Amino acid sequence: MKHIPASAIRTAAYPIVIGENTDHELALFRTTKLFGLSLQDGSPKETAAHIVRGAAHGRRTTVNFINAHCVNVAMADRDYRNALERSDLLLPDGVGVQIAARLAGCEVPENVNGTDLFPLICERAAIEGAGIFMLGGMPGIADAAAAWACGEWPSLRIRGTHSGYFAAEEEEALIERINRSGAAILCVGLGVPLQELWISRNRDRLNIPVVIGVGGLFDYYSGRIARAPAAIRAMRCEWVWRLAMEPRRLGRRYFLGNPIFIAHAIAEAAERRGLTKFFAGAAKRTFDILVAASALLALLPMFLIVAIAIRAEDRGPVFFRQRRIGKDGRAFAMMKFRSMYTDAEDRRKALLAQSDRSGTCFKMKDDPRITRTGKFLRRFSIDELPQLINVLSGTMSIVGPRPALPSEVARYEGRQWERLHGKPGITCSWQVKGRAEIPFHRQAIMDRAYLRRRSFTRDLKLVLMTLPAIVNGRGAY
Repeated sequence: MKHIPASAIRTAAYPIVIGENTDHELALFRTTKLFGLSLQDGSPKETAAHIVRGAAHGRRTTVNFINAHCVNVAMADRDYRNALERSDLLLPDGVGVQIAARLAGCEVPENVNGTDLFPLICERAAIEGAGIFMLGGMPGIADAAAAWACGEWPSLRIRGTHSGYFAAEEEEALIERINRSGAAILCVGLGVPLQELWISRNRDRLNIPVVIGVGGLFDYYSGRIARAPAAIRAMRCEWVWRLAMEPRRLGRRYFLGNPIFIAHAIAEAAERRGLTKFFAGAAKRTFDILVAASALLALLPMFLIVAIAIRAEDRGPVFFRQRRIGKDGRAFAMMKFRSMYTDAEDRRKALLAQSDRSGTCFKMKDDPRITRTGKFLRRFSIDELPQLINVLSGTMSIVGPRPALPSEVARYEGRQWERLHGKPGITCSWQVKGRAEIPFHRQAIMDRAYLRRRSFTRDLKLVLMTLPAIVNGRGAY
């Protein structure tokens, strides 16, 4: 077996305080929040001391590492992410996590990778008398790594080893063997995400104080794979060396995974720095301008025909401007093609009792104030098209809660006010699912749900659903 020189992996000695207060040890750690996960930030020596002393005192602790690959997997695998979230210690592993922290503008955690931490744990465990069980790797690899550790620290107690290859029906016996071994620390090297999922699934059955997911480090300390020279590690390029050693296994992880991780890191930084909402708002405004301008140009002939029809019926004005309440309660003048007689507002109070909709909004299927032309315009929502001008002016959006009258807003109850948290729109979720047939309290709920989950793809979907809804005519009056 090829041994790795201790000088290549061991760091300077550190003071050991027997009987040290465990609460004080915990206070040594800062927490860095990244990707929704709490990463412990301490030096490798502090981390090793905390882990081993916890094991020696029987403190149940589950330890896992987070690197760029782990983040990518966690974004795609909910079960794996749940396993990480159940960990007691999540340790930042690699330059990728530090890059993400710098981009996000938060405290940059110290690199505590498992390969460097393992010898520190072994050294401390040898002094504290905490036994170690090694599970993982190909047959013989854990044995070889254990032999190396005992060669470096003769007083280290290796309580048992087992390869990472075992059948499901063997798992019960394996766990029983681990529990009987007397080990205080179990190192599980099954690789990401298998080891974290295995630990999470079996943690309640494992009577070992400390369980650590260690990845492929047994391969390095068994001598199966040579670790990167110190100079390459100092340049933070150990991943390049690993790729060169195992191109077939790690090619996809690094060539595809690294760009994916950088994308996740940029998205995290944008969220942390408040840029996500800014860019989302800018994208929505760009979408509004492009759609509104294109629609106005395409519909110009229709506008002329509608204007002539409205004017010919009663010689009244073509457009109708009405005071509506927009985002954050700001009033604005909403434009429509006039679909009612010019005295419609004066006649509204006399008709309130005949509203077909109970509650805040007034609606009548056979409203006597609507002109013949207006009925056609309302049937196909043509009367709403001048609101494209409101969109260009910035007072409205293509998609958003429909703007309310001041008298309606005055009657809002409870959380209905939250529908004013977004810019009002020409179309919305309830417009494409029944319009006036949906009672107002349901409309308010749907508007609030839209504002919580709004996105470009959701807006695009609602725009595409609007045309079929108009043709169907459900709730249009």
